[in-house]
Amino acid sequence: MSQDTAQLSCQELVELVTYYFEGALPPGEHARFEAHVERCRGCGVYLEQMRTTIRLLGHLPVDELPAGAELELLEAFRGWRSC
Repeated sequence: MSQDTAQLSCQELVELVTYYFEGALPPGEHARFEAHVERCRGCGVYLEQMRTTIRLLGHLPVDELPAGAELELLEAFRGWRSC
């Protein structure tokens, strides 16, 4: 099975979500991404959560973040990836 027709795993989708939102996925990857979301309810929910987060917080200026918030978020994401 070629890379273009292979199904995307949930982990791969999570790793590609930023590129998806930026419109930076090649056409084949984009199609695989959307096909996965159509068949995987959990990833569909995750994608909607990310859209909501971007919509609500995407405009928050960096200087409005509380001191240490960036470090706390980075540490939380590091811990999440290791699960």
